[in-house]
Amino acid sequence: MRAEFLPGQGIVYLEDGTRITARTSICATGVAYRTLGLADEERFLGAGLYYGAGASEAALIQGEDVYVVGGGNSAGQAAMHFSQSANRVYMLVRDASLKNTLSQYLVDRITSAPNIEVRTCTEVTALAGSDVLQEITLTDLRTGRQRTIRTNWLFVCIGGVPQTEWAQEVGIVRDEGGYLVTGPDLQDYRANLKWPLERAPLHLETCVPGVFAAGDVRHASIKRVASGVGEGAMAVALVHRYLNSA
Repeated sequence: MRAEFLPGQGIVYLEDGTRITARTSICATGVAYRTLGLADEERFLGAGLYYGAGASEAALIQGEDVYVVGGGNSAGQAAMHFSQSANRVYMLVRDASLKNTLSQYLVDRITSAPNIEVRTCTEVTALAGSDVLQEITLTDLRTGRQRTIRTNWLFVCIGGVPQTEWAQEVGIVRDEGGYLVTGPDLQDYRANLKWPLERAPLHLETCVPGVFAAGDVRHASIKRVASGVGEGAMAVALVHRYLNSA
């Protein structure tokens, strides 16, 4: 996809050459989960391997040993969530500690949970099984020592990559992670901001008037389905407001 965005006019060129022109647009392209980059990863997706973690899995892991990959807040929250029903939860972290990547309140809760074990300097380097995931190989990054663990539950919580490569090409402001910056948050990016109107950007409006963003793709958004749906509805209302004032 190729795009051109000007105030009041957006032009998108699809892969088949189709050209779409609109006065306004809403970007809701979301994020793609970061993967482990391992062989058979796609084969076990949904069959023992999961990206992210939600309430729907909690009922399935009752009394099981669960492995969570990641050292950020999403991984910490998943570990705490699973600890309520799992036999034991293992957090697999590449860094030497959680202090640099996890909120202190989560560090305190995790270290005090009796059935959560944090394994630092550790990464998953292989997956194995027949129809479902049955084994994972863990590698100690300090020594290179490997060991095989039997488990049917591996949750990868290492973040995602926003689908915003096109935005860089058309000059829409993104944050350091590639997420689209909107509304009041644009004030933190004054050096990159070229706002052509007298009014301030609307809450979900990017640095190009009439171009909005909603959901996971947006800077500082809450990465939850309910939040994304709410922002989508709000973006539609702001589009009508923009069109009525244009």
